Amino acid sequence: MRLFAALVPPPEAVEHLDAFLEVRRSAAGFRWSAAEHLHVTLAFYGDVEEWRLDELVERLRTAAARRTPLAARVAGGGAFPDPAAARVLWAGLEVEPAGELDRLAEGCRTAGGGQRRRVDGQRFRPHVTLARLGRPAHVEDWVRLLDGYRGPEWRAETVALVASHLGEGPRRRPRHELLEHIGVGPGA
Repeated sequence: MRLFAALVPPPEAVEHLDAFLEVRRSAAGFRWSAAEHLHVTLAFYGDVEEWRLDELVERLRTAAARRTPLAARVAGGGAFPDPAAARVLWAGLEVEPAGELDRLAEGCRTAGGGQRRRVDGQRFRPHVTLARLGRPAHVEDWVRLLDGYRGPEWRAETVALVASHLGEGPRRRPRHELLEHIGVGPGA
């Protein structure tokens, strides 16, 4: 199973962001993310054998229990690798308490590494992927537009363990399957 751990914004936050983008999407021929796929990846595990799933869930529970629930909101934006030659357009995330999301992501990565697996170790940059571009493009205007966006605040109290089934969704995109909600904080 191809797995990742993520924060999934609640429906009202997704709807707010989707409404903000809806009137603007036709201005660019990007491959826009479906609203039901909007999330903040905390750790990407790649292919995990099904028999290791229970171990991963337990390790994620331990890691999440050490953290504190967060006040979060989608705000701002950017592009990977940069706005002058973007391949990905994204929205940012504001969280309180500061630094807690980084520690949660580190714990989620460590949980996956405990299975003697290489976990994607790129620098963590909390973001929600909004669109992918077929070839590098200049998107500074889009980044400026996103810089003015601030969605509604929500309380991030769970980590989602998600299976991504490549090519099984509409237009051969991935289909995401929620496997587990894991509470954040002691006693969650």
